[in-house]
Amino acid sequence: MTVEAVLDEPLSRWLWLVKWFLLIPHYVVLFFLWIAFTVVSVIAFFAILFTARYPRPLFDFNVGVLRWNWRVTYYAHGAFATDRYPPFSLAPVPDYPARLHVAHPERLSRGLVLVKWWLLAIPHYIVVGILLGGAGGDGWWYAGLIPVLALFAAVAKAVTRTYPKGLFDLVVGLNRWVLRVVAYAALMTDAYPPFRLDLGGAERGPGP
Repeated sequence: MTVEAVLDEPLSRWLWLVKWFLLIPHYVVLFFLWIAFTVVSVIAFFAILFTARYPRPLFDFNVGVLRWNWRVTYYAHGAFATDRYPPFSLAPVPDYPARLHVAHPERLSRGLVLVKWWLLAIPHYIVVGILLGGAGGDGWWYAGLIPVLALFAAVAKAVTRTYPKGLFDLVVGLNRWVLRVVAYAALMTDAYPPFRLDLGGAERGPGP
């Protein structure tokens, strides 16, 4: 899986205040796309269990949903690092500053499919909960690290006219961690997500 991003400067100092409103059409579409993503993942579960293969059309659809979601996240609450409105497309858009690709696996483990999406991924779910935020036990909500840092970056841009480079690298690295976990939990790869924060917009090469 590769998750890449380019800081799309110059950025408007104040557009970030209304991006949540501009994205309402995307939020509506993504609501239904994530329902479809879940259904497709369930179908893929049984396909992998019996055939050790993830059907390519289903795989391409789910990658498209992740790609769409990453563009929307990058435009607004997950980074505020581009002012280019996200396209309504599941297909790759090479010139958009936020890009995602997952290589289709030839074969997947039938045994791992039974445990990786819940048991093996539990440590990562704890990390993702901290990064994204969520609902507390008494119905209250808490903000995750990613949206808080993205908000800090947007405010810094408004005040200083500069998006802090170190903050950009950190925000993209945290989003990359989340997307790797989602791809693993959605049965799209058998490669366990590394407990490693890969900073910056470009993917690093494979480690030793």
